[in-house]
Amino acid sequence: MHNKFKKLTLAAAVASVAFVSQAQAGGYQINEQSVSGQGYGHAGRSSNVHDATIVYGNPAGMSFLDRAQITVGGTFLNVNSDISNVRASQSSPAFLQATGGATDTLPVAGTNDGDMVPGTLIPFAFYAHPVNEKLAFGFGVYAPFGSKTEYENGFQGRNQGNYTEVKVMTAQPTVSYRFNEQWSVGAGLTYNRVEGELRRQVPVATPLGLSEVDSRVEGDDEAWGYNLGVIYQPAPETTFGLTYRSKVDFNLEGSFAANSPVLDQLGIGTVTDTAALDLTTPETVNFSLTQEMSDKLKLMFGVSWARWSRFDQILVTGTERGEITNEQQNYSNAWAFSTGGEYQLTPTVALRAGVALDFTPTQDETRSVRIPSDDRRIFSIGAGWSPTPDLTLDVAYSYLTERSTQVDQSKTDSFTVAGQQTPPITSNYSADYKNEAHGFGAQLTYRF
Repeated sequence: MHNKFKKLTLAAAVASVAFVSQAQAGGYQINEQSVSGQGYGHAGRSSNVHDATIVYGNPAGMSFLDRAQITVGGTFLNVNSDISNVRASQSSPAFLQATGGATDTLPVAGTNDGDMVPGTLIPFAFYAHPVNEKLAFGFGVYAPFGSKTEYENGFQGRNQGNYTEVKVMTAQPTVSYRFNEQWSVGAGLTYNRVEGELRRQVPVATPLGLSEVDSRVEGDDEAWGYNLGVIYQPAPETTFGLTYRSKVDFNLEGSFAANSPVLDQLGIGTVTDTAALDLTTPETVNFSLTQEMSDKLKLMFGVSWARWSRFDQILVTGTERGEITNEQQNYSNAWAFSTGGEYQLTPTVALRAGVALDFTPTQDETRSVRIPSDDRRIFSIGAGWSPTPDLTLDVAYSYLTERSTQVDQSKTDSFTVAGQQTPPITSNYSADYKNEAHGFGAQLTYRF
């Protein structure tokens, strides 16, 4: 009885620290690398050694596995967005002449359907192989970062951006070494490939009148990073885990293209150039605790930090045009907190639940239509079924709701037409966003 009381005291203390903290996190980071972990809100990501997904959660955990195993799965994300209270306009000195001096500001027509994030499946695969009681090797393929927004063609905020896609895929060979019953360390080398595409409609005042130019930038790159992890188990029922994931510096290179019917009529055609963009994904730190309360119940608590301050701008440059686009982001460093639990209902069935608070790194002054996110609350449930000791099927469902937020953007553009600089046009867009998402996950683990 006294031992159980100490466990409950420890659990309550960690929970109180997690949920009274006030900070920020989120951005374009992806958490879907484990469906078993999704069930309890990824609360024990660095400390709960359950299957081969620990290759990502904490490379030190592989040496706690009793035999080789492979885990494959994925999570399907369905995101819903509501856009309201929209105001959009364009202003320019050139409009004074066009309107006979009546106004320099004209409204922008369009739609705001919302639901601009298409349904997406995020897959993963991991393999872990304990060589002996101390040494283990592993390998994983997963997506650590990514984002996609695809607005309708007539989107009212198209001058700010109507298509954004960033995809990062990672392959990670990993090694783990267990010094004794209490301590284990691990390290992984990550090979990362990124692909990105940005689109928007640039307003242009031409001799033939006001028009919009379809501007597109594409690029890709490859880069290396690393993961480090440590696990400390002071008692068989208590496990602490700490994981560090390095930043990754990308130098995306690709192409820029701009076209419109007006440019064709002027005999200019499609304007092209090279495109270059520097992108650094943030280093992250995750700490978690897994506490076995009884033979059937375990509780988990976690906290994560990401150095999002590295993401200060989207600056695309070309060989001929110089600066193609410069969109300020000014992200701040961010935190996320989670708690969850797992209950072994029967020898073959485990039930899970968890909740997470994920605070946004975006700032009110620079939040954009490309990533219009805010603070998140995530509620998760899940279950694991092991019909045999060699096979486990895990499923999970998560509901994510974001705090209502506002986008208020202004951007000034000028375009070179026939060697002449067009009059500057400032486009303005403001709207209220309310986002929510549903995540449906399934994974299969086979032990050899």
